Amino acid sequence: MGTILVAFIVFGLLVVFHELGHFTVAKFVGIKVHEFAIGMGPRFLKVKKGETEYSLRILPIGGYVKMEGEDEASTDAGSFNNKPIWARMAVLIAGPFMNFVLAVLLFTMIFYSLGFPTTIIDRVTPGFPAEQVGLRPGDQITSINGENITNWDQIVRMINGSREQELSIILLREGAEKQFRVTPVINRETDQAIIGITPAAEKSLVKSITTSIDRMFFIMGGMMEFLGNLFGGKASTEDVVGPVGIIHLVGEAAKTSIYNVMSLAALISINLGIVNLIPIPALDGGRLLFLLFEGISGRPIDPEKEGFIHLVGFVLLMVLMLFIAYKDIIRFDLF
Repeated sequence: MGTILVAFIVFGLLVVFHELGHFTVAKFVGIKVHEFAIGMGPRFLKVKKGETEYSLRILPIGGYVKMEGEDEASTDAGSFNNKPIWARMAVLIAGPFMNFVLAVLLFTMIFYSLGFPTTIIDRVTPGFPAEQVGLRPGDQITSINGENITNWDQIVRMINGSREQELSIILLREGAEKQFRVTPVINRETDQAIIGITPAAEKSLVKSITTSIDRMFFIMGGMMEFLGNLFGGKASTEDVVGPVGIIHLVGEAAKTSIYNVMSLAALISINLGIVNLIPIPALDGGRLLFLLFEGISGRPIDPEKEGFIHLVGFVLLMVLMLFIAYKDIIRFDLF
C-alpha cells in the first residue's frame, strides 16, 4: 500500500508541474482559465478562486488546464484563440518545459544530498592491494599511468581498464608527491577490477545543478534515439511502459531508497516532457503543429474542427494507454 502511495505522489508531482507550466503562462499572457484539474474522470474535490476552479479527480493518470477558446470558437478577449501565436505557443511549450525543470530539480537534490566523489581517498579496504602498497585515507590521486586525474570516474575507468595489470599511481600526501605501484584484483561478484579504495565526497550546489542539466540532456538524447528507432521499426513496443508499469517500477524503487524514487521520477518527467512534444493530436506537440500551420498559412484553423481532431486523438491515446496497461499487467505479473 505504501509503495502505491509513493507512486501516486510521483504521478501527482509530474502532473502538477506540467499543468502548472500551462496555467502560469496562460495567466501571464491574459488567457482566461476555467479549470485547473489534477487527475481524470469525476471530480471529488473542488475549490473556486476567481475565474478558475481548482479540482482533484478520481483517476490519478493525468490532468489538464481548461482555457477559454482552446477547443471552441470564442469572441472573449481572454480566449486562447484570440491571443497572438507566440503567446499560444508559449502556453503549450510551458508544460513540457516544466517537466524538464522538475527533472533538473530532482537530480540536483540527489547530487547535493549524496555529494560528488572526489579524487581524495576516504577509506582504504583492509587486505586489498591499495592497503598492501601503502595508500592511506587523505591521499589525493593526481595521475595514473601518466594520465592526469581530475575526477573519480577517471580513476574507476583506469583501474577497471587495467584488469590485473600493474598501475603507476601518483598522489599528493600532505603536500608532497608520492608514487606507488599497485596491481588491481577482480571482484568476482561484479567482474570489475578494484584496488580497495573509497572516495571522499564533497557537496557543491553549482556543480549539482550543472551536472543535473548535463544528465537531463543525456537522457533526452537517449529518449529521442529510442523514439526514432521505435517509429522506424528498429525498437520494440515491449520496451514501452505505461502508467501501470510506472506504478510498479516506482513501487520497486521505493523499496530501496528515496533517491532511487527521485531518480526514476526525474527520468519519467523527462520522458513525459518529450512525449508531449510529439506532433500527435491531443498532445502539446499536436497543438503546436496546428499553430505552426496557422503561422505559415496566415489564417487560423476553425477551433471547433481542431477541437474535434484533438478529441479523436485523445480517445485513441486512451485506447493505446489501456492496451499498454494490459501489457504491463501481463509483463509484471501483477495479478
